Amino acid sequence: MKKGVPDGPPGPWVVLAAWGPCGFASVAPGTFGTLGAIPLFWALRDLPLALYLLTVVAFVALAIFAASAAGGYWKVVDASPIVIDEVAGYLVTMALVPWSWGTAIAGFLLFRLFDVLKPWPASAFDRVKSGFGVVMDDVAAGVWAWGTLELVRLGLRILAGCNGSHWWCLELLP
Repeated sequence: MKKGVPDGPPGPWVVLAAWGPCGFASVAPGTFGTLGAIPLFWALRDLPLALYLLTVVAFVALAIFAASAAGGYWKVVDASPIVIDEVAGYLVTMALVPWSWGTAIAGFLLFRLFDVLKPWPASAFDRVKSGFGVVMDDVAAGVWAWGTLELVRLGLRILAGCNGSHWWCLELLP
């Protein structure tokens, strides 16, 4: 676990950056942070696309601020309890994807994969030691995960077809 010794109890920005209890998991806090993002995506899923995208942009800005504050609290820029970046990255992964448990799980797995692999530009953002870099490397991983999820959905449509209500056949509502 990457974290320093804080000077006092965590404030609201630190709790937000930890996404409540998710960041305080003793094992794999990033995974728990991503799991904690699924209910938020579920709550936002019916927003019109433009409003969803605006909400994600606002959330990313909020996440940058919270990650910066929490990095100061933990005395480590990318402390392990900071998982709001995973929440932002997962929301990016799911930005143009209709809600279903299949898409939620596939998006979760792909986001975690790209968050660990950090393909460019995620790797470049990861070297930026600030709240901005902490969040933007996950946003970049989310873009990779979204693109891959769309390729998986397209491949399943071609290979398995769309007879029924399979998760890869669902479309965004107008």
